[in-house]
Amino acid sequence: MYEHLVVFRFNEQFEPSQEQALLQALLALKKQIPGIIDLTAGINVTEEQENVHGYTLGLRVTFQNKEALREYGPHPAHQKFVSMLEGILENVVVVDYPI
Repeated sequence: MYEHLVVFRFNEQFEPSQEQALLQALLALKKQIPGIIDLTAGINVTEEQENVHGYTLGLRVTFQNKEALREYGPHPAHQKFVSMLEGILENVVVVDYPI
């Protein structure tokens, strides 16, 4: 199995009202993409404000195997989500590791 962690930081073009739509789109990926064992996503509510660095949305996906992780990126459902980020994404951090 593989764990896929992502955190998103948005730019000044981002409207907070967009956050729920992005969150729902992420959560929907679990039923749309084969090979996903588990998926959680949420809005950052940490009290460790010194460690936020502007990252307000997080994603964790557990994949069956490395091949499922590789197939996730180009999958049309994932690409549809990526297109929602156009013009509003400042930075993203991704960490993948076997579990």
